[in-house]
Amino acid sequence: MKFLLTSNWISNDSIKKALFELVWKKPEDTNIVFIPTASNNETGDKTWVIDNLISLKKLNPKAIQITDIQTVDKDFFMESFRRADVILFSWGDTYHLMRWVEKTWLRDELKELLKDKVYVWISAWSMITNPNLDLKLSYHLYTEERIETEKLNALNFVDFYFLPHLNSEIFPKIREENILKASKETSKVIYAIDDKSALKIIDDNIEVVSEWEYLIFNEE
Repeated sequence: MKFLLTSNWISNDSIKKALFELVWKKPEDTNIVFIPTASNNETGDKTWVIDNLISLKKLNPKAIQITDIQTVDKDFFMESFRRADVILFSWGDTYHLMRWVEKTWLRDELKELLKDKVYVWISAWSMITNPNLDLKLSYHLYTEERIETEKLNALNFVDFYFLPHLNSEIFPKIREENILKASKETSKVIYAIDDKSALKIIDDNIEVVSEWEYLIFNEE
């Protein structure tokens, strides 16, 4: 199982190096599939999706495929996943993304694909690797304008909580004092990372890759 959990994609050379260490291929030999589904439920300006794709192209991969699990047939998107070396999910609405994972029965398929693919998760998709989508540890800290009230199951691929965008101007609640309060609601470790950091995971081994700031809560 190989994950690269990011807050803001491949934002520096350290995270880029970590990605291709996981892939064990040169960039020009690497096939990437990009899944924008989490962005579908977001309104307003979406230049950040374009920025994701521009930065992806700058990696100089062999091929980039764009596959939306909300809009294409499952046989189609599963085939694109199987051909890829890297499966990359864009950021956006975490709840919307998780619900489409459930609707398409992708959760079970992912477990099989994890055996030989590298998963890169950006923001929202990084968060659905968590044990669940606890409101106090996710949208409660990111926005007040939510209608969800339940604790939605997530993929439970990791035994900790991942919180992106630490100290970001866009998300003013993601600050140490607020996360510290929320951390008291769980005994699990919480990784809060900024947009220049990531978590590199190989099976049970977790490495923080950072060129700026990150915080770890509930660590023994």
